[in-house]
Amino acid sequence: MRLLQTALAVLAIPVMAALVMAGGRVVKGHENVIAVDQIDSAAIADPGADTPLEEPATSAIPAPAVPQPPKPPVHSRAIDPEMVAPPAITDNELERVEPRAPLGDLALAGPPKPPKVKMPGDWNGTKLFQPVATAAGLIEAKGYAVAVSGVDVVKADETCGDEGKTWACGARARTAFRAFLRGRAVACKVPPEGDRDTISAECHIGNQDIGQWLVENGWARAAQGGPYVEAENKARTAKKGIFGQVPDLDGLPALPAASQPAPVAPDSILPAEGGAVTPPTDQPAPAQ
Repeated sequence: MRLLQTALAVLAIPVMAALVMAGGRVVKGHENVIAVDQIDSAAIADPGADTPLEEPATSAIPAPAVPQPPKPPVHSRAIDPEMVAPPAITDNELERVEPRAPLGDLALAGPPKPPKVKMPGDWNGTKLFQPVATAAGLIEAKGYAVAVSGVDVVKADETCGDEGKTWACGARARTAFRAFLRGRAVACKVPPEGDRDTISAECHIGNQDIGQWLVENGWARAAQGGPYVEAENKARTAKKGIFGQVPDLDGLPALPAASQPAPVAPDSILPAEGGAVTPPTDQPAPAQ
């Protein structure tokens, strides 16, 4: 066995040598030629001698070619000018149509809408806070002067008579009206903005009609043809408010009597000495 291996190894040596030689010939046939410059022996022997410098020889090895990407194909076509030009159309064949409707309101830029003017029938009621009763049926609040509609206002200086006696029924009616309001907010059908002129309007406190309360309690008279005529007749029959008798003031306590006369104001505030008034000396002169 060992002899067979030895024999194979001996036979493989010349085969390998032949392959190496054959490969060398192939490589030598394909290798590039390299140019080598001749070296001057005199220059090597005498480096200090003035010898012209020569440019080094460039290598004769060609640069490897860089692959370029393929250019896209250019598609071109011939265009006929007569086919590109618009066709000849006469004016009689054209028709102008209306533009389409806008797709939404946001794209519209029209003029601003005019403000909505509320009519008296549209006034649901404006709340007047902290009302003040200037008379029975007159209210002032929030820049408004409102006369309760359907009633004849009893003025504050009006007097009433009964059995030959007179009494200040207007002031009494105003006091009763103020006690009824008690500073509560009043809702009246008035325009959104106040006016200096007196406005006749219906007024309520909650669900209670102020005009109805004034007439049925006798603190105002019903307007002719108004809705409170029947309420006034009932108040006259019952002798309520201004239709009643003169209030009895006998039970009220009398005013206390004055214990001493009121002091008399002096004629001058300047100090007096011996009955003579002496003005101060350090007082500056009056300005012109």
